[in-house]
Amino acid sequence: MSTQAVKRKTQEIGGVVDDFTLPALSGGQRSLSSFMAGKKGAVVVFWSSVCSHCIRYDPYMNAFAAKHPELALIAVASRQGETPDQIRKTAADRKLTFPILHDANGGLAHNWYTEQTPRAFLLDANRTLLYRGAIDNFKFASDATYLAYLEPAITEFLGGQPIRQTETASFGCAIQSVYYILPRPL
Repeated sequence: MSTQAVKRKTQEIGGVVDDFTLPALSGGQRSLSSFMAGKKGAVVVFWSSVCSHCIRYDPYMNAFAAKHPELALIAVASRQGETPDQIRKTAADRKLTFPILHDANGGLAHNWYTEQTPRAFLLDANRTLLYRGAIDNFKFASDATYLAYLEPAITEFLGGQPIRQTETASFGCAIQSVYYILPRPL
């Protein structure tokens, strides 16, 4: 029996990401390619209904389709233990209008090297990875130290320009943690 480690495929800026299909909260199964049909690209955001950092982006994500009709937006709920009913309730309570897919076992998050929410990925129509990281530096736009990361990448991409900052560090809530599976708090 071989004890060779299984090597995961790497994810490179400029590389093509695999298509995926996951259950949609609205019902049925949806693929990345189905969202991207007829679009110039897509933004995939790993998201969680219970992440305090994700709440801040509700207005941004709700307004995304109107602001960027040429791009698809897909939120992927991958947090360990998050249930479809919990996500549906959150979506209703917070009046979320963007599409949400459920990555129940976190497999897609793992394959996309994502450990926390939110984490955004900008893809072109061929699923080429153009940007990966944070939406912004988690400041409010009125703050003098505010830095947007995703929007400048989108503007550069749609304007046919090279993306100057293709990657930023992400921060937020853990997708998987030993604390999520403890039988009781420590």
